Amino acid sequence: MDTPTGQGATTAFNLVSRVFKPGELQFSAMPPLGLYIHLPWCVRKCPYCDFNSHLAPQSPFREVAVVRSSGSSLEPDHSSEAVFKPADTLPMDLQRRYLAALLADLDQQLPKIWGRKLYSVFIGGGTPSLFAPELIDELLGAVRARLGMPQSGEITLEANPGTFELERFRGFREAGVTRLSIGVQSFSTTHLKALGRIHSGDQAVQAVAAAVQLFDEVNVDLMYGLPHQTQAQAKRDVAQAIELGPTHLSLYQLTMEPNTLFAQHPPPLPDDDTLADIEDAVHNLAAQAGYERYEISAFAKPGHRCQHNLNYWGFGDYLGIGAGAHAKISYPNRIERETRPRNPQGYMQAWLEGQGDGLASQTLSTQELPFEFMLNALRLMEGAPEQWFVERCGRPLSDLQRGLRHALKKGLMDSQPGILKPTALGFRFLNDVQSLFLTSD
Repeated sequence: MDTPTGQGATTAFNLVSRVFKPGELQFSAMPPLGLYIHLPWCVRKCPYCDFNSHLAPQSPFREVAVVRSSGSSLEPDHSSEAVFKPADTLPMDLQRRYLAALLADLDQQLPKIWGRKLYSVFIGGGTPSLFAPELIDELLGAVRARLGMPQSGEITLEANPGTFELERFRGFREAGVTRLSIGVQSFSTTHLKALGRIHSGDQAVQAVAAAVQLFDEVNVDLMYGLPHQTQAQAKRDVAQAIELGPTHLSLYQLTMEPNTLFAQHPPPLPDDDTLADIEDAVHNLAAQAGYERYEISAFAKPGHRCQHNLNYWGFGDYLGIGAGAHAKISYPNRIERETRPRNPQGYMQAWLEGQGDGLASQTLSTQELPFEFMLNALRLMEGAPEQWFVERCGRPLSDLQRGLRHALKKGLMDSQPGILKPTALGFRFLNDVQSLFLTSD
């Protein structure tokens, strides 16, 4: 990303030179603003997933066990599965009711960001591609009427290959979606079954191939370090994705998140040495194919980085609407984080019927800001301009000095002037680097 220059850099310098009172925030301008929209339903809850997702009301998996224990491993139980159309699992009346709640939520947030321009839109889940294209069209039309077109031109929608239908994908494009992010995870049907996914390897190939034909921007999510996965198998997944030609790859290590089925019954995963070899192999394969690693897990063809996520990692602002959605909003004298009810029914009742507390907010203290900023910014492979801390936290660079001193002493941060960037060692132990900023002098 470009480092601010000219008037912006001068303004940042003047802000650094001001005298700050304890607890005071001073902004020269508000950070960029994104919009995140959460659509929470899935056909099946994956055993590794800790996102706020809920089984669709008419999912065939609602009344059956999704996985069963088999010795020390977990395997999907497909014995009760029947042929079904995923799009039929979410009734239209429920989709419309949820859409009405989203817009009521958005309307309530508008006074907080009057006069600010929208930078990007990201529709995540759950499985947003369960929603009918005409409902996505209505949703985006309502967003544009209130906030205008995103400055970056980027409107992302997450999709599951198990919900793939050509006309459905075409409908999303016609609704205004410019970037499709497809949760493939693996092209191996065997590994997909181990992950509890509803699609096959062939369906994943068909979905990505269609998306690449329809959209200028396509991301493929892949996981590595899967149960019983070898390095060769992990490389085959990445090679298959590269062959299909998406503009963006997200490569994640499978982790055992708390409160998931895998955390309760861990499957057999590659050992640490094998996992390190797999990670190096898939990263090198992506780099050789021309994908630039610009964030810990994100790889993009030149000019195709995800703008919404860059804003998030750069500690920009974002509205968040939908069940369980989070938001971060800056005001002239404070920065607030917001959360919404996780249960979809509770969320809809809060905004459509006025039942319950629809919004919980927390003001970030000046002591919390160094860690909050570094938690995101240090994930960027090229580093973050130090001016961003001043501009997006409203605080002087001196707030970072305690953590920086310790990180430099341990060889975990680069000493390049003007840039906040971990060293190679720091990227390997990123959690340790970030934790150095938990408190400040």
